[in-house]
Amino acid sequence: MRTRTISIGGATYDVFIQLDKDTVTSTQNDDAFTFPLGSKIHTQKVIESCGGGASNTSVGLSRLGCDAGFCGVVSDDQWGEKLLQNLKNEKVDTRCATIVEEEVSSFSIILTSGSGDRVILYDPGANKHLHDAIFNKEMVCNAQWMYLNHIQENSCVIQDDLIEIVTMNKDMGLTWNPGGCQIEAGIKPENNRKLLSHTNLLLLNKEEALKFTEKESVDEAIKALLQAGVTNVCITSGSAGSKASDGKQVYECPIIKTENITDTTGAGDAFGVGASWALMQGRNLPESMQAGSINAASVVQYIGAQDGLLTEIEMNEQMKNTQLDVKARPL
Repeated sequence: MRTRTISIGGATYDVFIQLDKDTVTSTQNDDAFTFPLGSKIHTQKVIESCGGGASNTSVGLSRLGCDAGFCGVVSDDQWGEKLLQNLKNEKVDTRCATIVEEEVSSFSIILTSGSGDRVILYDPGANKHLHDAIFNKEMVCNAQWMYLNHIQENSCVIQDDLIEIVTMNKDMGLTWNPGGCQIEAGIKPENNRKLLSHTNLLLLNKEEALKFTEKESVDEAIKALLQAGVTNVCITSGSAGSKASDGKQVYECPIIKTENITDTTGAGDAFGVGASWALMQGRNLPESMQAGSINAASVVQYIGAQDGLLTEIEMNEQMKNTQLDVKARPL
């Protein structure tokens, strides 16, 4: 039986502009794109694609064999039409999507240098309208697994509905990738604590985890999140891989090294999709980390957040043939 999933969050139309490596300047502290005022910069390539957290995760889950749905907001402009058509092409249920008029759909202009690093120029557009006035609670209630992606600040009001849904549907799984307003608030507010107590898989990067918990180390952050009631905590650290815990052990999983890193946009969403899918399949946390790493390694070989997302057949095959040294130690 196909798992019914619903991804809540944003959909963004992405325009990738690939620039020559000469436009990147190295400084003592960091690398940066440098554009002298008045200059005319030659582009290597321009590629349009669909992205955004809920768009990426619903497409990823659909490819992995789930009965996936999307809950988000787009405008009635040409970008919104393309975003919805892409979801339909990927067999994602869009009945929970809301279309607003006289707005601009969320879009990003992503500058890349061909090495995987990028700068994102972002306008939330219609995404900022995801709030309880248009939130389709009835359709979300029918899902077996909810994937809550980053949401805009004024969309955080839907947390009351989400808490009600997961409280009433005790068998519903929940993957949560907190947004900026939730991370800023921390784990002490009642709404965040209630949602954490129902979360099967919490996904954060290292910086987000430390800020969310106000802790000094990843291990301390993991313990605080587990104490808040999270079933599985997973914290990613870029090239350093991921660290996770189920409350019994701490697991460390390396990334899959690939020479063909083209663009890292969407790698986090791909990881979350793979890990969530594995948990839905009844796999343990180390196997879920491996599935996330496999999916992320595939995505970074393509420009855009969705082209490299694996199908269920591809994932099962790679799970059999990919050996990752996941280390375990007591919590």
